[in-house]
Amino acid sequence: MTTFADLGLSPKILKALEKTTLKQPTPIQAQAIPHIMQGRDLMGLAQTGTGKTAAFGLPLLHRLLDIGHPPGPKNVRALILAPTRELISQIKDNFEVFTKGTAVKVTMVVGGASLFKQAQALSRGTDVLVATPGRLIDLLERGDVSLEKCGYLVLDEADHMLDMGFIHSLRKIAKHIPLKRQTLLFSATMPKDIGEIADTYLRDPVKVQVAPPGKPADKISQGVHFIPNGDKAKLLEDYLKKHPGEQALVFGRTKHGSEKLAKLLASWGFKVGSIHGNKSQNQRDRTLSDFKGGELDVLVATDVAARGIDIPTVRHVYNYDMPNVPENYVHRIGRTARAGAEGSSISFCAPAEMGELQAIEKLLKKPLPIVGGAPWAADVVAAAPKPGQNRGQRPQRQGGQKPGSKPPAPGQRAGQKPRQGSPKPQGGSFAPRRPEGQKRRPG
Repeated sequence: MTTFADLGLSPKILKALEKTTLKQPTPIQAQAIPHIMQGRDLMGLAQTGTGKTAAFGLPLLHRLLDIGHPPGPKNVRALILAPTRELISQIKDNFEVFTKGTAVKVTMVVGGASLFKQAQALSRGTDVLVATPGRLIDLLERGDVSLEKCGYLVLDEADHMLDMGFIHSLRKIAKHIPLKRQTLLFSATMPKDIGEIADTYLRDPVKVQVAPPGKPADKISQGVHFIPNGDKAKLLEDYLKKHPGEQALVFGRTKHGSEKLAKLLASWGFKVGSIHGNKSQNQRDRTLSDFKGGELDVLVATDVAARGIDIPTVRHVYNYDMPNVPENYVHRIGRTARAGAEGSSISFCAPAEMGELQAIEKLLKKPLPIVGGAPWAADVVAAAPKPGQNRGQRPQRQGGQKPGSKPPAPGQRAGQKPRQGSPKPQGGSFAPRRPEGQKRRPG
């Protein structure tokens, strides 16, 4: 049986580990740590909840302890990038446990927090910077941080970091980091096209894979319940009442829908909170803290939470809305059965979501067990409203408008003919929401 001591980690790190629940390395840790300690670039693929943070964190800290002197002003020795604030916070918390009793300094920067305070924290330099890409670019452009002496780059949830939402930000950041560095990529999934992009960041990498990409943890019981969209809320209530006192995560597709569902569950007497992109960082942190502390039994979230919640007490995951990216299914259900525990996942599938279900089953290479209802017939699926068409709701007439007829132009009543020579409506769905050339930054 391999131990952390067998891997050659620093005595200071081993001492810090004695006060944690980590008693022996998981497979991803046992395989990745020796290669990282040797300075090799590495791509690590492992299921969620298998200890990827320690797999890159422990050997990285081991190497930093050998330096023996503090970093210079504004300098960063190791950079860890992740896609969500929740995941960044989780990584920082883990690193602070690993570095207890050492001089290694860990700093976190994310969007939604004070830029001035983050700049102050970086003014004296840091050994490890854990960051979301957008906020890091803000600090780089202001001259508040330097990556010129950064020798380590880690991408956590690398598949998401390298998709089109982050690739441009990552390229900007990479220009600030020396080419002579050690690069580590970790994820639970790695689609082929993303893997090809990842290869451009790695030099002669070692690939460590402890499970087929996209394979969820073995101790998660999975199932699908076929249900009309309008009946999902009552079905969720039934499932939640079957497991009183057991914590559950409920995933919705939209911010508005998730908030609406949370309020409905609260009106039914559930101790529930919600996190999504419309919540401030303080609100999200407070809600997660309440959930971790057991003050909430149910947390309703969008996919912003699928990569960053590490709460061992979560026993149930409900996909209230099917994810439109099949890999997100793996990350969602990976919020249960953490660190070897058992958990369950139920996905609610409306007629319009059969395509999403099929994509998930293709990724898993097996069908999900049916726990309720029956697969929707092809004619029902064909007649179901598609995304963006008030999914699961009956078409409603607005001001006498016939179903299927062209909606009136802005400022024009239904049935009213357009005025001749009137100016074209300004704005609308194609009008830019921000000055031209200014792009929204992830994180």
